[in-house]
Amino acid sequence: MNYSYPLDDSWSTGEIVDVVNYYSIIERAYEKGIKQQDLMLAYNRFKQIVPSKSEEKQLDREFEKQSGYVPYRVIKHAREKNSGDIIKMK
Repeated sequence: MNYSYPLDDSWSTGEIVDVVNYYSIIERAYEKGIKQQDLMLAYNRFKQIVPSKSEEKQLDREFEKQSGYVPYRVIKHAREKNSGDIIKMK
C-alpha cells in the first residue's frame, strides 16, 4: 500500500480511526474477503461520520483513484448478500 486514505481535518481522532477502518475493510474485500456483517457495520459507522452522499462520493472517488478499489461496488455487492456471507471482490 503506497497511498493515503482520504480524510477530513475536521474529524475527531475517533472518527479518523473509524474511516480508516472502513477503507481498510474495503481493501480486505478485494484482497482476502470480509464478512458481510463486518463490512456493513463499518459502512454504517462511516455514514454516521459522512452522512452527505456527495461527500461520500467525493471521498470514494479519491480513494479509488489512489487505490484502484471501488467502495461503491463493494457496498452494492454486500447489500445483495446475507449477513453470514463472505464478500470477496474480483
